[in-house]
Amino acid sequence: MNAIHIEGVSKFFGPIRANHNASLDVEAGEIHALVGENGAGKSTLMRILAGLMHPDSGKIEVNGADATGWSTADAIRAGIGMVHQHFMLVPTLTVTENIVLGLEPTRNGVIDYAGAARSVEALSRETGLVIDPHKKVSDLSVGEAQRVEILKTLYRGAKILILDEPTAVLSPPEVVELWTVLRKLREKGGTVVIITHRLDEVMDISNMITVMRAGTTVERIRTADTSPSQIARAMVGREVALSAHRRTVRPSNAGATILEVRDLVVGGHRKAREVDSLSFTISAGEILGIAGVEGNGQTELIEALAGLRTIESGTISINGVDVTRKAVHERREAGLTHIPEDRHRRGLILDYSIADNLVLGDHGEYSRNGILDFGRIGTHADGNVSKYDIRPPRHELAARALSGGNQQKIVIAREMGRDFSVLLASQPTRGVDVGAIEFIHERLLEARSQGKAVLLVSAELNEVLALADRVAVMFRGRFATVLPIAEANEEVLGEYMVGSKSASAA
Repeated sequence: MNAIHIEGVSKFFGPIRANHNASLDVEAGEIHALVGENGAGKSTLMRILAGLMHPDSGKIEVNGADATGWSTADAIRAGIGMVHQHFMLVPTLTVTENIVLGLEPTRNGVIDYAGAARSVEALSRETGLVIDPHKKVSDLSVGEAQRVEILKTLYRGAKILILDEPTAVLSPPEVVELWTVLRKLREKGGTVVIITHRLDEVMDISNMITVMRAGTTVERIRTADTSPSQIARAMVGREVALSAHRRTVRPSNAGATILEVRDLVVGGHRKAREVDSLSFTISAGEILGIAGVEGNGQTELIEALAGLRTIESGTISINGVDVTRKAVHERREAGLTHIPEDRHRRGLILDYSIADNLVLGDHGEYSRNGILDFGRIGTHADGNVSKYDIRPPRHELAARALSGGNQQKIVIAREMGRDFSVLLASQPTRGVDVGAIEFIHERLLEARSQGKAVLLVSAELNEVLALADRVAVMFRGRFATVLPIAEANEEVLGEYMVGSKSASAA
């Protein structure tokens, strides 16, 4: 019997068509991958299933019962839980308080947070999603916050689990642990739907695949009967390069030091030194890739370099100019541009239009006598919407109305459209589809060939290995190793990522 049956579902947001006659069939006890380009309607369809939205037309059944137009409470009672791509956590509360929110256990009429913390800790151990139950969410890394989201859903007893880009912020060992959790859930009769752009994960974990394009279901295939290239072609409608093709031509200024960091120390909430006396350089025409498990100082390093976090000691120089104490706009003027890891927190103002987000920080260039030139801003936006294939292609739409991947394209277009010599690219392809990944990789390699210095931080080891000239592994605020690309592979890097090898061994 089908655990989920969706037939002929359409959903419009004004003139925007999110779903059109979409369908989905998922059998009980199945791990089902739902794939498609950014804006294909995957998340909207799953939000409808989870009761967060109502369809304009169509039919939905869960375990044979009519679920068309039901509420979120109805979905939870039916055992459906959804883990969203963008977190739905309360930053000021602890991990435990977030997980049990609305289901707080009581003892003698008083909320038993100590008992709740023990339950959370036990669930954490059982699933392998290790987390400190007493930590405040505001002090968590992005990867840790993702674990809390998954635990919150499992705590509520979900039997049909919907995961929207669940591994976007997880390291390879954490992905393996998550797969173990999902397979256990399936063995116990649970059903899983995964929305993901990672085709290797689709092949690894799923039994069946549904492909969506432009809001419509275009294909349903058994995983065993297909390949990543065939899935990508169904998603995009054309052949897609699934790995970056490195250019061998180096720029004329190759070898000149562009970014120099010396003895950098950055404090944090979790420990005294999130970045611990770190020194490195990046040359013109070079991509330095940083790998590592989330929470080892990568976020703090990038934010310190970008001017978003206080530096306790050390120096940062761009083209020989000391920018250690410079403000964000002064670093930009010195040639720095920054793709942040969290597009909602650092990259966008969600209620601003696409056009306005594309000129954030550059309003002076689009004003005349102190008045914004909306005509130029619109023309600039139309060019970027076309070049970066931002969908829907209407620059007056609020960024909030777009899918996560299309929001990321806005950030990429703005930051890489500037005149820069140093690019900080933190998780640049997080949550974007295979076609967009191909395009972003081409832009990063193009920057390299133009003599830019690129610092790439990515949770995707294959991305780092495909793009970087050198690879550093960050562990406990330091570089455990820095390897030329010829000496780096997933096995070697993985040992440094989990601390099996130390910096002294390197």
